[in-house]
Amino acid sequence: MDTTRITIPVMNEESVSAVLTVPPKGNTVKKTGIITAHGAGNDMENPLLVAFCDGLAMNGYPAMRFNFPYKEKGLKAPDGRKKLENTWVAVYRFFTGELALDVNHIIAAGKSMGGRVASHMVAEKTLPVDGIIFLGYPLHPPGDPTKIRDAHLYEITVPLLFFAGTRDPLCDLGRLDSVLSKLSAPWKREVIDGGNHSFHTPKSLGIRETDIFDRIVSTSAEWIETVIT
Repeated sequence: MDTTRITIPVMNEESVSAVLTVPPKGNTVKKTGIITAHGAGNDMENPLLVAFCDGLAMNGYPAMRFNFPYKEKGLKAPDGRKKLENTWVAVYRFFTGELALDVNHIIAAGKSMGGRVASHMVAEKTLPVDGIIFLGYPLHPPGDPTKIRDAHLYEITVPLLFFAGTRDPLCDLGRLDSVLSKLSAPWKREVIDGGNHSFHTPKSLGIRETDIFDRIVSTSAEWIETVIT
């Protein structure tokens, strides 16, 4: 596996770091690329995102994970929505135009906030991708499933893959199922038993984190093969 650290200009002389991971030499390289954004409280070095991108690269998919500007500066409070969206656009353009990758399909992926921002952009047709993978979708505020963030999801037409933990305080499964039943886009839901918003499970279940990550990678790779023709 070949991993390269990259600096991507965004706007107003700002730039962000990214890591591109490509399949090992000699492996078949798929023509679908994956771009992955982090959540509000972590960055691109989050273990799930590293395992996700590295695992998809091992399955033949060029994959890139990146930081948003606030994390690049070591800040805790996320950037405003406009800056988050501008960063997504800058990274997308770099991935598709500057890296000389032989890809003709793009999948956007994101942990929590990173996936939610991408989904708003896809709904508004400002991020032209062929599918979205949600590594934990923040459907509502913590512990309050009465205030769901779903309106834009009904405007999306590309295939969607949702990973959801049964203990996720930001994504009540019942409310998620209600939303999914009304989507016009093709969708798949994969439930991680015992998982919280980051798919951590109680020690009492005896499930290794690496096994959960492997399951997320294999499910994602199979889904991509199904939805990209």
